[in-house]
Amino acid sequence: MREAIVSLAGLVGGPIRNQAGEEIGRVRDVVARWSEDNPYPPITGIVARIGRRLAFVDIDAVAYLGHAAVDLGSARLDLRDFSRRDGEVLLGADVLDHQLVDVDGVQVIRAGDLLLAPAAGRWRLVGVDVSVKSLLRRLGPRRWRARPTPDRVIDWAGVQPFAGSDGVMRLRTSHDGLRRLRPGEVADLLEDLGREARQELLSALEPEVAADALEEMDPEELEVLLREASPDRAAELLASMEPDEAVDALRDLPAEERTALLGQMPSATASRLGDLLDFPEDRAGGFMTTLLVLASEGETVAEVVRRLRDVGEHSSDVDAVVLVDHAGRFVADVPLFDIAVADPAGSIGTLAEETSPVTVGPDATVAEVAARLVDARRSSVVVVEDGRPIGRILADDVVDALTPDRGRLHFPRLLG
Repeated sequence: MREAIVSLAGLVGGPIRNQAGEEIGRVRDVVARWSEDNPYPPITGIVARIGRRLAFVDIDAVAYLGHAAVDLGSARLDLRDFSRRDGEVLLGADVLDHQLVDVDGVQVIRAGDLLLAPAAGRWRLVGVDVSVKSLLRRLGPRRWRARPTPDRVIDWAGVQPFAGSDGVMRLRTSHDGLRRLRPGEVADLLEDLGREARQELLSALEPEVAADALEEMDPEELEVLLREASPDRAAELLASMEPDEAVDALRDLPAEERTALLGQMPSATASRLGDLLDFPEDRAGGFMTTLLVLASEGETVAEVVRRLRDVGEHSSDVDAVVLVDHAGRFVADVPLFDIAVADPAGSIGTLAEETSPVTVGPDATVAEVAARLVDARRSSVVVVEDGRPIGRILADDVVDALTPDRGRLHFPRLLG
């Protein structure tokens, strides 16, 4: 298999020979076509430098594709100037030395070399070499470049490239691999990618996936990302995030930029975020989450469980259900465990008798919230204003507020 693999770095600059074995030009680049029905893009041809011209040599005209040279099988050669066709990518110019996403390894990589091999009846791009040895080989004498040194090779089937057919930063149309990643993993990729690549990655994600990933990012990296995006795009991303996370991000921006972004959002969203921004950052209202699952005392346990399923994507932010009366005033906070072991046909209101209310006001300090949590031996407290629940503070929210210089911390999420 090693003998069948051809190094792109070794091939570029190598001679192109006619049927008589005479050199007629040099390999300038290799052309591939991104294929949605095959994870290994087919090679469509060679860009040849012949004199002062760049010509395209169709792969069907190539009799031998070796480690350091190309032999033609036909005496006929189209010497028209090379131009890209729709869907074609120049592997040397567009992919080599560029950032790629290794979906299986959940990492950003840089292509030190690209490996070609015959597969399924034609030459294909099969792997990317990310080893230091490959880079050193390319920097050395030409005689070192011909043989690939595949010490650290990543299967191309697990790679998401950014190069488009016109050289513009663009992901492949299919993003099945990206959909397998958890929000924290996508956040890591976004933090490691360059400006164009991460904006392209963001545009490829479903809105809710992008929002979850942004919520996991380091605050400084998130601030940079928002400033890189256009104002309308930044506003769209913030509006899709959980309100408390969006407010944290907005607080990190200068007042002028913050006002401009709020002005780009739907009025209802901007108003909700504006209300949260009015709370001081070091007070309960400033670091609470506004995601609450509310229930009335007359509802059955089964009805409440169905409502919990609707917020399954945010399970890490919900550890209890808030009971309210007919006027929306706080009655009790029922832990999920109590709900899980209760009779599904029973009334959720009967569970309120087994709980002691644990609440704070929106003006409570971080120390007061922490003390309330410790005294009550609970994992969260409900923030109540004028008798009505307006938010919840979880243990990790308190940790974040107590250690602002370390950025937002997120306790590990349980995998279903």
